[in-house]
Amino acid sequence: MPAKLSVNLNAVAMLRNRRDLPWPSVTGLGRIALAAGAHGLTVHPRPDERHTRHSDLPEIRALLDDEFPKTEFNIEGYPTEDFLALVEKNQPEQVTLVPDDPAQATSDHGWNFVAQAAFLTPIVKRLKKGGFRVSLFSDADAAGVNAARDTGADRIELYTGPYGSYHSDSAKAAKELEKLGKTADAALAAGLQVNAGHDLTVNNLPALIKRIPALAEVSIGHGLTADALEYGMAGTVGRFLKACGW
Repeated sequence: MPAKLSVNLNAVAMLRNRRDLPWPSVTGLGRIALAAGAHGLTVHPRPDERHTRHSDLPEIRALLDDEFPKTEFNIEGYPTEDFLALVEKNQPEQVTLVPDDPAQATSDHGWNFVAQAAFLTPIVKRLKKGGFRVSLFSDADAAGVNAARDTGADRIELYTGPYGSYHSDSAKAAKELEKLGKTADAALAAGLQVNAGHDLTVNNLPALIKRIPALAEVSIGHGLTADALEYGMAGTVGRFLKACGW
């Protein structure tokens, strides 16, 4: 089965937040994405709410439950107690833990699974006990995947930012792709499923899918939202689904 597409709504929320107005509608564009075939929605509710607001989460949860019950809600963030409480209140199908500092503009690195195992393991246990699938943000580093598995997580999400940044340098992109592929190979061998996200586009997705055919899910926000300005949300979701192999 091709990788599922989860549409990250943070860029939509950031545009809305430039004005004290209800548009563009985060849930409204989420509805369009799901109706066009997206398999789920992703949000990253940061503490300062500069992107997705905490008040968006119950609305998105209700949208999925009421209109698209076969789709999934993925909430990602740094696991503070406030974040964990937000997750437990809004009941996503998947929680993606990222090692972000609150001041970061966006996620830009994965966990050091060996060094942070003692921190992550009880958090993963708590989330698994709550019935959530847990994914851990990961650099392209095959050496860390066994430690990731030992936390009890279900998946890793490959940080594909460096791969996406080489959009005009095919040789460097190919090297980064192979690092991602080897990390995915190691993760799959360790019993973990593999997601991917960050700076993915319709142009670089096919090569990623070809190298990692067992990829479970891609979470895409910035590139997808940028394309939606040109092709519309429904048309853009169709383009990204095609790039994923659907």
